[in-house]
Amino acid sequence: MSQIRKADEESFAQAKQILAHGGLVVMPTDTVYGIVCDPCNPEAIARIYKAKGRPQYKALQVIMASVDDLDALGLDLPSPLNRLAAQFLPGAFSPIAVARDSSPLTTVRVAPNGARTQGIRVPNSVTALAMLRVTGPVAASSANRSGEQSAHCVQEAMESLGDTIDLYIDGGATAGHVASTVVAADPYGLDGIEILREGVIPAAVIRRAIHLNGGGLGA
Repeated sequence: MSQIRKADEESFAQAKQILAHGGLVVMPTDTVYGIVCDPCNPEAIARIYKAKGRPQYKALQVIMASVDDLDALGLDLPSPLNRLAAQFLPGAFSPIAVARDSSPLTTVRVAPNGARTQGIRVPNSVTALAMLRVTGPVAASSANRSGEQSAHCVQEAMESLGDTIDLYIDGGATAGHVASTVVAADPYGLDGIEILREGVIPAAVIRRAIHLNGGGLGA
């Protein structure tokens, strides 16, 4: 039977235990509610796909409290995503990182050409960041059945996912139903990037930022 708990240090500690044992947790972010699990546990990741009815070809993100977590996860942000991340993270910006062979993540995608990638995000939410500092990085997807509208409150998430989730963290309503903007590096693309999904941050804002200060983004 699922539990709904108010977002606080006690529920974050409970979430950490559930995640460590392969369970699923729903948590608020700065965009929509997310369903999360241990990113290094293949059985837990399979549970997310089953709970959502999500096609296997659709990747999961890894969300974390800081880009400082990237190195321990065996991830690197290629240029110009590293500079964009400095401007837009924490926030609704999801760059596609490059995964080293040593990455412990089960969520890494391997392309036919051997390229290893992983979408990442640092949410701009006090509640989400507080939880992630307790749990560590998590694999994440929006807390809804595949094809349905994203949940912006815990009640919507529970109506969609029901008892497939072990714990729901109630952090109040999020700003809306729109997800983050997903961006990959592409040396052959316009501005050296490809917008894979336009979300909260408009594509034009991302592209404009690349050219700030002659392309230095203030660096």
